[in-house]
Amino acid sequence: MDWSNIYIAFGLTLIAGLATAIGGGIAFFAKRTNTSFLSYSLGFSAGVMIYISFTEILGEARIIIGEHFTETGSAWLTFIFFIAGVFLTALIDKLVPSRENPHEMRSLEQMDDGRPCRGKRLMRVGLFTAVAIAIHNFPEGIATFMSGVSDITVGVSIALAIAIHNIPEGIAVSVPIYYATGSRKKAFWWAALSGLSEPVGALVGYFILTLFSSQLVLGYVLAIVAGIMIYISFDELLPAAHKYGKHHTTIYGLISGIIVIGISLMLI
Repeated sequence: MDWSNIYIAFGLTLIAGLATAIGGGIAFFAKRTNTSFLSYSLGFSAGVMIYISFTEILGEARIIIGEHFTETGSAWLTFIFFIAGVFLTALIDKLVPSRENPHEMRSLEQMDDGRPCRGKRLMRVGLFTAVAIAIHNFPEGIATFMSGVSDITVGVSIALAIAIHNIPEGIAVSVPIYYATGSRKKAFWWAALSGLSEPVGALVGYFILTLFSSQLVLGYVLAIVAGIMIYISFDELLPAAHKYGKHHTTIYGLISGIIVIGISLMLI
C-alpha cells in the first residue's frame, strides 16, 4: 500500500467535504441565487464523475479483478459490484426523509420567501438538512478516498467534482438555520459539520483496505465506487441542476466536464 497516496487521499476527501462550509459562507452574502452558474457547475460535476466512473474507475476495477479470474468472470464480478454500489447509494437515499433530502435543491429565494420567520420550523429544516447531507456525503467520502488511493489524478478530479456540488448543499443547511437563529456563526458551523462525514467515509475506506489488504478487495471496492458515483450523478447532480430551470446550461456544463476531464487525463 502506498502510504503517500493514503495521506493525499485523506486530504482530498477532507477538502471535498469542507466545501459545504463555502456554501455556508456564500449564503450570507448572495442576495439572489445565480441559477446559471449553479446549473452549469452541477452539470460540469456530473460530466466529470460520469466520465471518470466509466472510463477510469470501472476499467481499473476490471483490470485488478481480472488478475484473479477469467475474462468472463472478471466482467461479471465488476458488473455485480458496480450494481451493488448503485443499490447501496439508493438505499441510503431511501432512508432520508424526502422533505430534508439534499437532492431537493432550493434557491435562496425559496428559503426566504418573505413570510414571518418561524424559528423552530426553520431550525428543524436546517438541522435535518445537515443530517441528510451528512448521510449522503458518507459514501462520497469512501468514493473519493478509494479513488485517490488507486490513482491520485482521478482522486483529485473526483474531489473537485464533489466539492463543487457540496457548495449548494452548504447553502441549503446554512440559510434556514441563519433565518431561524440570526446567528451567522451557527449557520456556518452547521454547514461545515455536515461535510465532515466525508472524511469519516474515508476512514471506513481505510479500514476496509487494512482489514482486507489485497488488490482483489480494492478491485471490488472500486467497482462499488463507480456505482456510487453514477447514482450520485444521475439522481442528485443532474436533477438538481435541472430544477434551476437551466436545461441547456446544464447540458453545456455536462459536456464541458466530460471534455475537460477527458483532455486532462490524457495530458497528465
